[in-house]
Amino acid sequence: MMNLIKKLTHNPKNDILSGITVALALVPEAVAFAFVAGIDPLIGLYGAFMVGLVTALFGGRPGMISGATGALAVVMVSLVKEGNEMMPGVENAGVQYLFATLIVMGLLQILAGVFKLGKFVRLIPHPVMLGFVNGLAIVIFLSQLGMFKSGGEWLEMSDLMVMLGLVALTMAIMYGLPKLTDKIPSGLAAILVVSLIVIFGGIDTATVQSFVQASGGEGIEGGLPSFMVPQIPLTWATLKFIFPYAAILAAIGLIESLMTLTLVDEITETRGSSNRECVAQGGANILNGFFGGMGGCAMIGQSMINVNSGGRGRLSGIVAALMLLSFILFLSPYIEQIPIAALVGVMFMVVIGTFAWSSFRIMHKIPFADAFVLVLVSGVTVVFDLAIAVICGVIVSALVFAWQNATKIRARKTMKEDGTKVYEIWGPLFFGSVTAFNSKFTLKEDPDQVEIDFIDSKVSDHSGVEAIRSIVNKYEEAGKTVKLKHLSSDCKSILMKANPKFDEIILTDIDDPRYYVMSDMAVHDAE
Repeated sequence: MMNLIKKLTHNPKNDILSGITVALALVPEAVAFAFVAGIDPLIGLYGAFMVGLVTALFGGRPGMISGATGALAVVMVSLVKEGNEMMPGVENAGVQYLFATLIVMGLLQILAGVFKLGKFVRLIPHPVMLGFVNGLAIVIFLSQLGMFKSGGEWLEMSDLMVMLGLVALTMAIMYGLPKLTDKIPSGLAAILVVSLIVIFGGIDTATVQSFVQASGGEGIEGGLPSFMVPQIPLTWATLKFIFPYAAILAAIGLIESLMTLTLVDEITETRGSSNRECVAQGGANILNGFFGGMGGCAMIGQSMINVNSGGRGRLSGIVAALMLLSFILFLSPYIEQIPIAALVGVMFMVVIGTFAWSSFRIMHKIPFADAFVLVLVSGVTVVFDLAIAVICGVIVSALVFAWQNATKIRARKTMKEDGTKVYEIWGPLFFGSVTAFNSKFTLKEDPDQVEIDFIDSKVSDHSGVEAIRSIVNKYEEAGKTVKLKHLSSDCKSILMKANPKFDEIILTDIDDPRYYVMSDMAVHDAE
């Protein structure tokens, strides 16, 4: 037993206490996101439990917390609505379509892990990462503002002041307690203290119970999730309907999970496995589809609560999931008495800890393009969702990189004693620099013998290869002879496949040690 615990954590006390704290914070989040998606709150709680447990046990990032998230819930709204319309008269038809979609979503996520697509998260630039955390911090903050409303209207002044006072007390405890002791997670202590003050002080304020009832549920009490096969027609029309939703949900879930994984990696100075996380997320969502859960992905807010509370091992996520289940099975009367203000205070501290305040300090020091990407990703995350924001940020960063490198190609022109003109190409040759590359040649003024030397140039893509082929053809059509030197082995191979005559114009008998060293390195990198 001790060996098992050691595999799950190096610090059982911290993981257990932080897991309890996370479980308490998961309840209103799961209920709120289920309400957004238009489904029963218990489905959201079941989903948070199953996703949290599976990813804690088998995921690629110990200490990262998964559960029902708003990014997925927003997509599920239209899925459930259209599902109800596809089977009119059938109760909860949309929910059945949701469960089937989760199964397909999970399969897609597993495939992403099997084919090792998770590694592409490393290609996400740092400004996109900063924009991601800033945008998500703003989203978390804005989502908590709904707790200060009742029936869509702001609370009355007296109720609002009580709520704000309790939130401030929670935040003060979380700020001050770590300065006195680090033996107890500040979030858990703050929730307990504020809950006792509200219960024994008879303070009239919103609680978990009133929040669940306002969201359309009777409470958080329930039984164990049971196995079921989604009751939908197994037809081509059904697959055409659910597959686009499954693909969108899979993409959003993986992007949010892998971005959170990267963030936790940076905080803990360790490295998780992105591909393993893809498989675990997929397996968890398939389980949700068969056991009636909402599905989910990694949650940055709860992950930050866990890490900041000292939860670094798998045990913290396992405890959080099992505690959430125990709330549903046994402890619902007690959990329902927790004031919402305490949980809001915890989330506000998460917002403060998540936001990259350093981005304000470095904004005027980094290139304008990076600053623009940072602001763009933050804004798109708030207005749309995380997946769109990250995709936009990566595309803009890639275009900026391509534009900057497109201007770096150079051609130094020299003449040999025999009258041969030599073009020494410097810089990367790819789709963005093809036009600049072509402009370097003066075909009409050049002598009959021309040599193009690529020793200091890297041909990066097929556009670059095509540019070489095109310029050779132009010289030959003009009746001039052209030779190519220092081409990489892969570039030579592509050119000769396109036209065997290139074997005659590519010089391979070259007395230049640098060329062979670079050529060997290129082959090694390709392997």
